[in-house]
Amino acid sequence: MENPTRHTAFDDAQGLAFGAVMCAFGVLILTGAGLVTGQTAGLAVLLSYITGYSFGVVFFVINLPFYALAWFRLGAAFTLKTFASVAVISAVSLVIGDLVTVSPANPAVAAILFGMVSGAGLLAIFRHRASLGGVGIVAYDLQERLGWRAGWVQLGFDLVLFAVALLVLPATLVLWSLLGAAVLNAIIAINHRGDRYIAT
Repeated sequence: MENPTRHTAFDDAQGLAFGAVMCAFGVLILTGAGLVTGQTAGLAVLLSYITGYSFGVVFFVINLPFYALAWFRLGAAFTLKTFASVAVISAVSLVIGDLVTVSPANPAVAAILFGMVSGAGLLAIFRHRASLGGVGIVAYDLQERLGWRAGWVQLGFDLVLFAVALLVLPATLVLWSLLGAAVLNAIIAINHRGDRYIAT
């Protein structure tokens, strides 16, 4: 068996670029149907609905406070790659609506497509040792310092987020949004397993 090889800088760059663009496209599908999702991206989507500011701007800004925590808890490489991923998603989100038209006629289809497209994007980002920042960083830190399970912390945040979404969006759209989040999380849970890979 060959020795494992690490990702090169080019490997990381193309993987993160692919992941970020896919996630931005997923958000275009999501918002085209008026849906929301979980985690920091979901918070940014919900705030963009409420304030009228674009998702790209909101997503970039709300992630800023988390980079210091990531730097000290997860290291410089992780933090810089996460910053790059968030920056690319934010930038692409600002222009993709002018380049691609998405008008989902069925919220269920939009939710499923969002979950699949964004799931593929997140897999690429995770595989190259980065994240989309925000809640995931806090959850990891709480798990390390206090023993709180990161998955439960993120689930708790999502439950609060979707509860708030009920005050902003029709209940039917929130329910379809839950379907999209479920598809996304299922893709990550099934496919993001370190024991199946050799390159790091």
